[in-house]
Amino acid sequence: MTTDTFDTGTVTVRVLRGAYRDSVALMRASRAVGALDGVRSALLAMATGLNLELLADMGGAVPDDVGPNDLFIAVRADTAETRASALLRAEAELAAMAAGTGSGGAAGEDPPRTVRAAAQWAARTGHPATVALVAVPGRHAAAEAFEALEAGLDVLLFSDNVPLAHEIALKDTAARLGRLVMGPDCGTAVVNGAGLGFANAVRPGPVGIVAASGTGAQQLMCLLDAAGVGISHCLGVGGRDLSAAVGGRSTRQALRLLDADPATERIVLLSKPPDAEVAATVEAECAALTTPVHTVLLGASATDIGAAAAEVVAAAGRPVPAWPRWSPDRPTAARPGGALRGLFCGGTLAYETMLVASTALGPIAANIPPPPDRPGRTPGAGLRSDGHLIIDFGDDALTAGRPHPMIDPAPRDERLAAELADPACGVLLLDVVCGHGAHPDPASGVAAALRAARAAGSAPPVVVSLTGTADDPQGTDRQAQTLAAAGAEVFLCNAEAARRAVELLRTG
Repeated sequence: MTTDTFDTGTVTVRVLRGAYRDSVALMRASRAVGALDGVRSALLAMATGLNLELLADMGGAVPDDVGPNDLFIAVRADTAETRASALLRAEAELAAMAAGTGSGGAAGEDPPRTVRAAAQWAARTGHPATVALVAVPGRHAAAEAFEALEAGLDVLLFSDNVPLAHEIALKDTAARLGRLVMGPDCGTAVVNGAGLGFANAVRPGPVGIVAASGTGAQQLMCLLDAAGVGISHCLGVGGRDLSAAVGGRSTRQALRLLDADPATERIVLLSKPPDAEVAATVEAECAALTTPVHTVLLGASATDIGAAAAEVVAAAGRPVPAWPRWSPDRPTAARPGGALRGLFCGGTLAYETMLVASTALGPIAANIPPPPDRPGRTPGAGLRSDGHLIIDFGDDALTAGRPHPMIDPAPRDERLAAELADPACGVLLLDVVCGHGAHPDPASGVAAALRAARAAGSAPPVVVSLTGTADDPQGTDRQAQTLAAAGAEVFLCNAEAARRAVELLRTG
């Protein structure tokens, strides 16, 4: 591994060629280095296109031959001494990552280095594994997932940017071996009460979920939990599973597994619009199961996730509650003639919002496809628009080489500050998603931006969709109170938040 250092004014960049570290670990190291006295900003990242753009925004640069297989450290500080000290701390952070031994292996025994070895170690120590969670760069994910399947494990494929051909091959192999592939880009699952990926702390119960949607599944589970209805399992299948190319391979397997589970008395199938032929095949399979299935295909029917949760609660024989909401201390009127701006970390929450809002407002510019049979608009450079706009910051194009915004919401929070100051923004709508794996206090950055905008006298109404439960590490009520105190209206139901934003815009 070779190392090169480049200075650009107050920014020093060190490139470690051929080095790789996990993006979440690099994010944490960036925070540690950035917190040092005298350091104005710091970035440790793989040299992907997006991260090189962030480096340019810092005022740094690297040679043209630096690429995504290289790692860089960038430090912005006023003195060379501070930058040199910060580089030493950054390299110490990287060395600590490389030296980490994890929790496997007995004393004097090297930890497992492969999925198969890890499965063998688990069986040997009396804790046989059943699921492998794969979270490596998408182009490498299939190799690890194939090894897990061959080792007799189901796979939760957290990785995004996995080639379509790899997904199909993995799911065909899983079918041959009688295993399940959850994903790729599967952010959420609950298996026998154990949360995987971004998982909320929900109570156990009789409802099983099959979801081609991560934050959609989280939203549904949290609403059911608020109504006192628990979850047996939540099996994610990946956003492409119900496409014509993939053909519902994992969806059909997951439905059969839940149908055979004695703890599951009711199943919910949740997805964004599927391919029509695949949907017909899956619905026929649902009809043949002994367990009743509630089918929620967003965009293909008028049902939103809140309405679906109410339907399941009623079918379970429980009263349907009013979904919780929290009001700000001082309501704010919408800016006359302003546009809706939606800034989301959750893709399904962004899509459901576009469904609700476009019905009333017409075409909305977005970086995700519009609902079926509705015209969409493409944002301009920098994902900007003069009119209504919704951005999914968790889209694959924005997460290559960097953590998901539910882990590190900094890019969304930076855009939030800009939209709050934009006089063309009539109402601002965003999501805050809690749970294990998510940022420990996602409301804090949002609230800080809202307080700053209010102090400057420039804040439009802000509506927040809050996904979480009382038992989540962040605490739903604590997050809601933080947001409301900063001036936001907060809704546990995402569809209700979208309808409120539209109401404010039309009556402002």
